Amino acid sequence: MNRIEKKFIQLKENNKKAFIAFITAGFPNLSTTAELVLSLEKNGVDIIELGVPFSDPLADGPVIQDASAYSLKRGTNLLKILSLVKKIRKSTNIPICLMTYYNPVFRFGETHFIDKAVFSGVDGVIIPDLPPEEAEEFIRYANNSGLANICFVAPTSSIARIKAITKKAKGFIYYVSLTGVTGRRNKLSADLKTNLAKIKKITSLPVCVGFGISNAHQAKVVSRISDGVIIGSAIVEKIKKNIGRRSLVQRVASFARSLDV
Repeated sequence: MNRIEKKFIQLKENNKKAFIAFITAGFPNLSTTAELVLSLEKNGVDIIELGVPFSDPLADGPVIQDASAYSLKRGTNLLKILSLVKKIRKSTNIPICLMTYYNPVFRFGETHFIDKAVFSGVDGVIIPDLPPEEAEEFIRYANNSGLANICFVAPTSSIARIKAITKKAKGFIYYVSLTGVTGRRNKLSADLKTNLAKIKKITSLPVCVGFGISNAHQAKVVSRISDGVIIGSAIVEKIKKNIGRRSLVQRVASFARSLDV
């Protein structure tokens, strides 16, 4: 049982829902990323989703695209991020997931990546552009190594596909609340509650909702009908607005606390 599984058990025992915060590693720099992880934990975040910057982030909207480009220009790469996680582990046991695209993993080497990630203290991995059908060996090795393979389910996923996906997933199911890329939305999808109920009938894994959630009201609504809320673009946007300020970490942490999942 890794940290993600333990966290969800703990949250359930306390009748709470997970607050999962996404930040782009190396935005604005790696040392600030480390500070943000520790500060977010102190301000109500239960799980960190650490984005690995990539040049062609297909699932991400403009805010995270810009953060990735900014981080890449400053030399952030997968090896540096894994080293960062290892350093962070000296100060916290908060569950950490890497959200990465497949290309950096492929270049690194699948088994080498999994071994290094586990050694560094990473608990889960999310790879939007690696369909489960094309990842049999990766999923098997990751799950057997203690690295939870976290899979996406979309509003367009059929019952048969949801069943196939959930059989291969560990940690939690990442429900993409809308068809499109990450970013702020003015309102939640009308079919959110129905789709979540459908997924929860199929799997006992926690189901967490991401994409488009950007304020406290939306977070509260989603937390009532799911096992967790994933917020990314709104947090990354807050980081961007405060680059250059000494109070950046404090301001971002305060924003996270205000979301009150």
